[in-house]
Amino acid sequence: MAPATFTAIVNPISGGGHTAARWEPIAMLLRTAGAAVRTVPSHNRAHAIACATTAAERGDVVVAVGGDGMVRDVADGTVRGGGTMAIVAAGRGNDLARTLRLPGVGDPAAVARLLLAAPTRTIDVLEVNGVIAPGNVYIGIDALATRIINAGRGLPALLLYRLAPLRAILSWRAAGYTLTVDGQQRQVRAHTVVIANSGAYGHGLRIVPPAVLDDGLLDVMVVGDGPRAKIIAFMREAKRGTHLHRPEVSVRTARQVTVDADRPIPVCADGDEIAQLPADIRVRPGALTVIAP
Repeated sequence: MAPATFTAIVNPISGGGHTAARWEPIAMLLRTAGAAVRTVPSHNRAHAIACATTAAERGDVVVAVGGDGMVRDVADGTVRGGGTMAIVAAGRGNDLARTLRLPGVGDPAAVARLLLAAPTRTIDVLEVNGVIAPGNVYIGIDALATRIINAGRGLPALLLYRLAPLRAILSWRAAGYTLTVDGQQRQVRAHTVVIANSGAYGHGLRIVPPAVLDDGLLDVMVVGDGPRAKIIAFMREAKRGTHLHRPEVSVRTARQVTVDADRPIPVCADGDEIAQLPADIRVRPGALTVIAP
C-alpha cells in the first residue's frame, strides 16, 4: 500500500502561537516514514474549510492542527469533500481529541504512529444553520463564557476556562427559549440549552454525559431558570458529572432541534460563535471519518 498523503491545516494562534512548532516534529516523522506532507497555515475559518475541502477531495488525510475550533472547521471541509480527518490536539480545550482518546501533541512519536497506522471510525456531526460541528452547540450562559474565553487568550487555559463562567454569571439573566424538538414545540425560561454530540466541552467537562459520538442522535440538555447560586452549584457538580439529577436540568435525545429566544444570544459550537438565532440543529449520522484508535 502506498504511503498516505497528509495535508495539515495549522491554526497559527492556537496553543499560545506554538502550534506550527509542535506540528513540525510530527511532520518530520511522517516524512521519514515515506509519507508526503503539506502544511497550510489557516488565515481564517473560511480559508480552513476551503483548504480542507480541497484536500479531502484530492484524497489526502486532512489533519486539523489546533484546538476545537480548528477541528470544527477542518471537519466541516472534510465532510464536504468526503475525506478522512485526523486531529493533532494543539489548542487549549482539545475536548474532541480527549473524547476520542487521541495522544497528546507532547508525544510526537505516538501521534505519528497513529497517523501512519490510520485506524478510522465514523462519527456523527451536527449541522447548525449549514455549519458542521462535531462536538456540541450551546446557546446561553456558556456561550457568553465562550466570548470571554476568546477575548482572554493571554491567560493560562485551565484558569481561563474556570474563571470565564463566573464572569458570565455576573451579567447573565435567564432567557425565554422556544424549542422545537423533533416537531414538538415548547417554551421554557432557562440559563442554557446544549445540543450535544460529544457531550464534552470547557477543557474537560462532561457537560452531557449520556452523549455518544456515533449513536445517530443528539442529546438536548436544558438548564432551567433559577437563582445565581443554583448556577454555581450546577457548575460545581458538572465538574464531577453529577449535575443531571438537579430538578432544573432535563436531557432528552432527538434528531432535529430548532432554538429561538426572546433576545439575541450567541450560538456557539466547539469554542466559537458560529450562527445567530433561530438555530436549526440536526444530526448527520456517520458523516465524518476520523483517524482514532
